[in-house]
Amino acid sequence: MSILINGIGVSSGIAIGEAYVYSREQKEISKYKVPAAQHKKEIRRFKKALSNASEQLHEIKNKIAADTPADILAFIDTHLLMLEDPTFDEGTVSNIKALSCNAEWALNLQSKRLVKVFDEMDDPYLRTRKDDVLHVVRRIQNCLTDTPDHIPDARQLKGRIIIADDLTPADTLMLQHQKIAGFVTEFGGPLSHTAILSKNIGIPAIVGAHQARQLIKTGETLIIDGRQGMLINSPDKRSLKHYRALRKEEIARKALLHELKNVPAVTRDGKAITLYGNINRPEDIRALRKFDETGVGLYRTEMLFIEKNGWPDEETQFKTYKRALFRLKDKPLTIRTIDLGADKEIQDTIDQGPMAHNPAMGLRAIRRCMKEPELFIPQLRAILRVAALGPVRMMIPMLTNVEELQQVLNLIEKTKQQLRAQKIRFDENLQVGAMIEVPAAALSADAFAKQLDFLSIGTNDLIQYTLALDRIDDEVNYLYNPLNPAVLKLIQMTIDAGKHAHIPVSLCGEMASNTQYTRLLLGMGLEYFSVQANTLLEVKHIINHSKLSRLRPQIKKILDHHSTIEIEAKLNRLNQHESDKTAN
Repeated sequence: MSILINGIGVSSGIAIGEAYVYSREQKEISKYKVPAAQHKKEIRRFKKALSNASEQLHEIKNKIAADTPADILAFIDTHLLMLEDPTFDEGTVSNIKALSCNAEWALNLQSKRLVKVFDEMDDPYLRTRKDDVLHVVRRIQNCLTDTPDHIPDARQLKGRIIIADDLTPADTLMLQHQKIAGFVTEFGGPLSHTAILSKNIGIPAIVGAHQARQLIKTGETLIIDGRQGMLINSPDKRSLKHYRALRKEEIARKALLHELKNVPAVTRDGKAITLYGNINRPEDIRALRKFDETGVGLYRTEMLFIEKNGWPDEETQFKTYKRALFRLKDKPLTIRTIDLGADKEIQDTIDQGPMAHNPAMGLRAIRRCMKEPELFIPQLRAILRVAALGPVRMMIPMLTNVEELQQVLNLIEKTKQQLRAQKIRFDENLQVGAMIEVPAAALSADAFAKQLDFLSIGTNDLIQYTLALDRIDDEVNYLYNPLNPAVLKLIQMTIDAGKHAHIPVSLCGEMASNTQYTRLLLGMGLEYFSVQANTLLEVKHIINHSKLSRLRPQIKKILDHHSTIEIEAKLNRLNQHESDKTAN
């Protein structure tokens, strides 16, 4: 009998194959007393486990194909860096000394403390970094307890669909090396490194499929639908025939989309649309260039600070931004200044005060930077300097009023004066823009537009602030809807403000990457999109098959409605109608 299991589709695609239930022994961690005289010995045992864990990752890295892109290997490098981080080392050693306990228990306590820090973060991407902590800790614990971490060879896994509790990036790369068809995990989220990695290497994958290991046995036939997040166990003949046909169509569709690489994004009535990508680090540019040799509309610089667990100096930032610029090969780079705050904190300031009651509303982004200008100025200097080497723009997040904007512009001018006095080369005419992600900023977009070179709409925060809800809170996130009339009015207001001031307005939130909204945004007058790399060609396909002269009046009628449900229904009908016309 067929069994349907739902999870979260994190890498679209269809896979059909036999199941392989991948189980790893995880010994229970217990506490025991370690006398003071034995502390040094216990610490040496822990250090040896750290070293062994690092050797294991290096061995996995060496086994992977030599032509594996650097951005994919970077996922293993992230875990290697974590093994060298004092956060693991010093914290665990302190626990051994303070509690006179064994290394396993000391590491377990340190792990819980770190996971708590990430759990309290509001940003969904950063919250999932706790997965990396848990993966690294499990590897160290296995080394401490001499638990083998063995992946079967290719003869057992080739063409199989892996069912596991969770997979580390290293596991995923090794399994791909064994030519698996896809994988399903019981745990994990859409923003975990493993999920992101599965997209990059093109393996159909589902996470969060609870109890999959209890419901599936090795050798059973499975179908993965990565688009719908659906797993079918023991499918009937009709389902197999249906999904084999879908897989064939998907292969043909990917080939068609691939033909759009480096083709301009132009509507059918000749309107050129700018299509950029979003990145978190310079290494992400390699993934972007797999789809298009375009520029970057959003570089989230806070990842550098978080991964360094501190405030990198000016030279470190300059070299990092220069690496990103040079990898783009003369394509534009839009650098967003750090969006750190009580919810996205770096290690050296975690214990300096209580966690904010409402981090999203607290001291974050530009508010944090202006409160601590001595930490912000090195970033301004680094951006101004790298802008002298190529097409760079600077974008300020979380602005709420023109007085705040003026303070930022004054600080930028002061930084320029310092660089002039020191005879350091920089871009005198660096373009400065603002993220419009607070309703107050959208309502004042015309005033911002008069003083800035460009605007960029950050819909992720704009929606949650407009609707007064936390988008990662399960109790209220059903209300999170980009098609709420109030949200659409604020977006329209910002686009119109840019047109009146003759400056570009882009949209870089998740809404830009969702093809459900591409025609809507085009009809609203948006001409600049900044999207996730893996959705770029799909968005371009819709743009190139859209006719603005037909879309604009239809979108105007849709926006006249005051009900989210009505707007969604009419937009769905429009999308279906336009898709049918394209297919025919």
